[in-house]
Amino acid sequence: MKVILSADRTCDLTDELRETYGVETIPYHISLEGKDYTDNVDITPEELYQAFWDRKVLPKTSAINAFEYKNYFEQWTSQGYAVIHFCLGSALTSSYQNCCIAAEELENVYVIDSCNLSSATGLQILDCRKKIDEGMAPEEIYEYFSHNQQKYHGSFVIDTYEFLKAGGRCSAITAFSANLLNIKVSIEVDNTSGGMNVGKKYRGKQDKVLKQYVKDKLTQYPDIVRDKIFITHSGIDEKYIELVRQTIEETMSFEHIYVTKASCTISSHCGPGTLGILFATEEARE
Repeated sequence: MKVILSADRTCDLTDELRETYGVETIPYHISLEGKDYTDNVDITPEELYQAFWDRKVLPKTSAINAFEYKNYFEQWTSQGYAVIHFCLGSALTSSYQNCCIAAEELENVYVIDSCNLSSATGLQILDCRKKIDEGMAPEEIYEYFSHNQQKYHGSFVIDTYEFLKAGGRCSAITAFSANLLNIKVSIEVDNTSGGMNVGKKYRGKQDKVLKQYVKDKLTQYPDIVRDKIFITHSGIDEKYIELVRQTIEETMSFEHIYVTKASCTISSHCGPGTLGILFATEEARE
């Protein structure tokens, strides 16, 4: 049986990676000032940022509903294909439950809760392609990734608190104090659900913070998988990307360092200047 590898587009893989690894994706919806858009199809993170800076309006992101998922999957299941689909972490969205509802009405659709976001989900997808190519059955692949999400680690450092404050995710006092003291917070993804926790707090200029953050993350685990690592950002000056790449190379050797840009769904919550590194470990670790 031919297997289709699929994901929510919040996996934040580049067009090139999706094409190379044969990954189909379905995007989320963005609502801005009464108009509906398709994430990274007819609206970009920069347009969302500009709307906020100019008019202090925030977008609303919408989960993919069960009807959309069903129609999306049927283009392949109707031809006898199996579909393995990775969802954005279930703690972050109702899309996972909607996807499961759609899958129950079809045959051979395997829905995996990535328990993560952005390119930490992308890491799972690239590893899944290898298992598909090796001939592993869809049922076995589903079982593997449903029990090994804790091998995949995502975190990021936020540069501005304006979007978090406007979205009600931090108080005005917290945002003011952090900006006054030049504090930048590392947000750690809980890879048992996809939820997020506050991690280490850094103080100083962005270049200093990012360099220390990379070193901290790469020395946190003794068994980081060296085949690939992602640098994913929400829109940031190229010099910081290169600084992070250089710091990675100085700290640890990876076969591939991929740079990707976060989707509107991810970027709209954290604002511009956010950057994270995302990687896997040999053993499952929270």
